[in-house]
Amino acid sequence: MSEDDDLILSDLNDEELVEQMFDDLYDGLKEEIEEGVNILLERGWAPYRILTEALVGGMTIVGKDFRDGILFVPEVLLAANAMKGGMAILKPLLAETGAPRVGKMVIGTVKGDIHDIGKNLVSMMMEGAGFEVVDLGINNAVEAYLEALEAEKPDILGMSALLTTTMPYMKTVIDTMVEQGIRDDYVVLVGGAPLNEEFGRAIGADAYCRDAAVAVETAKTFVTRRHNQMNA
Repeated sequence: MSEDDDLILSDLNDEELVEQMFDDLYDGLKEEIEEGVNILLERGWAPYRILTEALVGGMTIVGKDFRDGILFVPEVLLAANAMKGGMAILKPLLAETGAPRVGKMVIGTVKGDIHDIGKNLVSMMMEGAGFEVVDLGINNAVEAYLEALEAEKPDILGMSALLTTTMPYMKTVIDTMVEQGIRDDYVVLVGGAPLNEEFGRAIGADAYCRDAAVAVETAKTFVTRRHNQMNA
């Protein structure tokens, strides 16, 4: 970023700057997002306000246009990477202030499957929506999921499979959770190219998510419902 760009951003008022950050996120401009976050911090904005109003607000637009077929995976990955630049600045500050999170998710690709682009996109979009995400990576056996659930106590378990041969392993994980009496403690979301809603229902998942934008919307719905039930 040039000094001229710095000057332009810092000359904007708060409302204009947030609008510009929406555009910069949409265009995947990581340095501009980092600069915008720093300017808002200097102006006394709370880290959580920057997260929700500037970053999550911008990624919501990205998510809607991805869902509607206006943006595609490469563009969303760029936007998510720009979001991560801003999050890297905010994360330690959010931890200090104990800012609330929308919810927490453990996600990973199942055993035998080494595909991770879809999973990574979901992870970044979930972070962009204000969730805390623990990404287990690829090729996860049932033990890896169970250990992460025990250690992290998330609201949601997300599983991804890109091969028809690895899809059935999702049922292995869910069946094991049932056997251990912990299935109802978590929302289980599944996704991946060969899956469909019927498969998701058949294996006992709470929902099948066809893409990252749907995953975010579905996660928000389920977590809100869970929190309302717990507080009832």
